[in-house]
Amino acid sequence: MQSALPHMNVLVVANSESGTASDSSFLLQSYLNSQGIVCRVVDSQTLPGSVALSDDGCPLFDHLTEWGFDGPVDLAVALGGDGTILRTARAVCGMSAPVLGINFGHLGFLANPTDAGVVPMVAAALAGDVVEERRTNLRIDVECEGDDCEPIERPRSYFALNELTVSRGASGRIVDFSVGVSGDHVASMRGDGLVVSTATGSTAYALSAGGPLVAPGFRGLVVVPIAVHTLRSRTLVTEHHDVVEVELTGDDGRRDATLFADGEPLVFERPVKRVIVRAGQHPTTFLRYRRESFYTQVSRVFF
Repeated sequence: MQSALPHMNVLVVANSESGTASDSSFLLQSYLNSQGIVCRVVDSQTLPGSVALSDDGCPLFDHLTEWGFDGPVDLAVALGGDGTILRTARAVCGMSAPVLGINFGHLGFLANPTDAGVVPMVAAALAGDVVEERRTNLRIDVECEGDDCEPIERPRSYFALNELTVSRGASGRIVDFSVGVSGDHVASMRGDGLVVSTATGSTAYALSAGGPLVAPGFRGLVVVPIAVHTLRSRTLVTEHHDVVEVELTGDDGRRDATLFADGEPLVFERPVKRVIVRAGQHPTTFLRYRRESFYTQVSRVFF
């Protein structure tokens, strides 16, 4: 294939724990360089575990210079499992770069199988001969105790592709919390916490917590309580524009909660008081080489 797109920047993220993923990354780098395309290979373990966002929804870190790019990333290729794809999505959030996931992991629900070979798949992506899937992601705003009277010292807005999880803290005690949607109080609960998920994340922790499988085109949010002490707990599915608010209540011990964005802990110096979750401003785009229907995937992977 002749390079029709000069000055393209391709980021290749490889899971260094997989020898085949590492080998494939060097093969891709050699191929892309031969086409006059700038390619940088990055170890997935060196990417940030969580990404803080500015008011306009863009990440507050800039790795473009560190990666040696003289412009934005045009394509991100993730060589690994779903964890590698989540890290890659965080690395390019706020950019328009699509993510081509190629499975070198276990489940690989978000990735393309390796049957066709990494070079043909990347060549197809560069030629536009793939299917785009635009996935809703999350903007997570966190308010801590004392924020009303003291200035916030660092940003507390974060990106997630799968989910936000509010769970028990170090004390191990159950947490008291209330859930509201778009200004309306919905319920007060006591339990292990809850998950606020996208459709993409509905096949991850939200599924394990008893939530529904949701087709990836759905743009709303899924709210799944975790082991709450009630007979009336139900999953809540919202519209795209809805905002989910979780407020930690009760005494100090019950406010000892931990937040996770896509399984990565968010650490704060003060106890968390309130978390606001909404759809992100910039959707994440996945590329499918040979599209398999969501329901076929569900049947193959989960049943």
